[in-house]
Amino acid sequence: MTPSWPRLLAAILAIHAVLALPIAQGWSGGAMLIVAAELPVLILALACLGVAARVAATVVLWLLALQKLADLVMAHVLGRPFDAVADLPLVRAGWDLVSGAFGTPAAVAAAAVAVALACGLAAGLWWACGILAGLRPRQAILPVTGLAVLAAIPLAMGFPGARNCAYAVRKIAEARQTLADLQDLRAAGAHDPFVGTPGLLEAIDRDVIVIFVESYGRASFDAPLHASRHLATLQRAQARLGAAGLAMRSGFVAAPTQGGQSWLSHATFASGLWIDDQMRYRAVLASGRAGLFHHARRAGFRTAAVMPAITRPWPESRSMGFDRILAAADLGYRGKPFNWVTMPDQFTLAATDRLLRAGPGQPRLFAQVALISSHAPWVPVPRLLDWDRLGDGRVFDAMAAEGDPPAVVWRDPDRVRRHYRDALDYSLNTVADYALRHAADPPLLIVLGDHQASPEIALDDRRDTVLHLIGPAHLVDRAARWGLACGLIPPGGSMPLPMDRLRDLILGSFGKDGPRDRPVATPC
Repeated sequence: MTPSWPRLLAAILAIHAVLALPIAQGWSGGAMLIVAAELPVLILALACLGVAARVAATVVLWLLALQKLADLVMAHVLGRPFDAVADLPLVRAGWDLVSGAFGTPAAVAAAAVAVALACGLAAGLWWACGILAGLRPRQAILPVTGLAVLAAIPLAMGFPGARNCAYAVRKIAEARQTLADLQDLRAAGAHDPFVGTPGLLEAIDRDVIVIFVESYGRASFDAPLHASRHLATLQRAQARLGAAGLAMRSGFVAAPTQGGQSWLSHATFASGLWIDDQMRYRAVLASGRAGLFHHARRAGFRTAAVMPAITRPWPESRSMGFDRILAAADLGYRGKPFNWVTMPDQFTLAATDRLLRAGPGQPRLFAQVALISSHAPWVPVPRLLDWDRLGDGRVFDAMAAEGDPPAVVWRDPDRVRRHYRDALDYSLNTVADYALRHAADPPLLIVLGDHQASPEIALDDRRDTVLHLIGPAHLVDRAARWGLACGLIPPGGSMPLPMDRLRDLILGSFGKDGPRDRPVATPC
């Protein structure tokens, strides 16, 4: 039966909507009015080939729409497109974040809505393609001709043609490249120039604590909203730490991710390989690559990871070089969680001392500590307390119940940004206070932002994070050759170090053949 003109028009508009969906974050509403060059060709194919074309067109259009929508969401949240090969495991991470911040019912509702929309999209496209497949070839001449003329107008104005075909070809090529990169990564993982090198880390005569500060990036220095608070905090901390005799050097670091996936930065830092997606993460864990903590263990350090965000089994940690894993349940916190955030940063650092650094006569410690108070949803924001009052954490209960819940705060983007600024400010104050607390016998602190917050929150779309070395001058000054500046505030125009270089810089700078035997850089 020949479809009516209203039904025909609705079917054409449905397919046009998919083809006109943007393929990049920076798009305008006017782009939805441009007729894609593929549309008249698709209508003609459906009219001529019937059922076979209907099935193929529905599947292709559905996958195209899902890929475009995934790209837009990922660009908004993580500042990059969606990789169909590498990013599927992020579905579980997204579930954990939503359920932790807004509750399991909200996560279930969000998942149900997503599934319903995907099924509805498939049904709508099946209907639209069926309408067009019901046309006889001669009936398709008029709409195909009209749409071909409309599609030719933007071509004449210099807009690229067949954008959807080019987009699909590019996505397929990216997937193939991802698989090829994985093979290269496995080969690189098997090659480590430091394996068998004697005297690695021998110059370090004390504990080393690598502190990852969640969502700490260059926005704290360059975005006015955040810099107005964070620069003042760092300046005060620099004065206090300097007066206590501690040396400091700082710089910027290019991270492999933005807006989330902290574990990719942790793996990049430790392995010395660029790990920017989940497939590469799994590949490097399976490669047998000796990371920084493997080398520290071989140099006689005790190694540990303090991970307050880990609330379920973490089997991959067995291949990361840690002697001991302290997850959320192991840290002794009995207070209320701060929504997704299991405990305040101050308690995490206090637990690190209590569980790893309290015993006399132990071998040196080389530990990774993840601070998560500056992780979304940034509600509520803790406050620093007297370190001797923390107990089992129930002293934080009143703070954990303060203010509006995330569902209220997140209705206002400006309010969310202010909460992020305040939460990160708390984390920076906590790290500075921890360093000052140990100034008489300081460990070497390597303080590192894992990634920037998402561009919408950070107000900065770069992936640069921040690196601080804090501790005794004889160790901190070895990092002068890395390009790190004195103090806690690196110069604004500083070029970032790639995060995958840090492992080799640490291993090369603190060994017996490191910079101590070369001309000494100007101390701070």
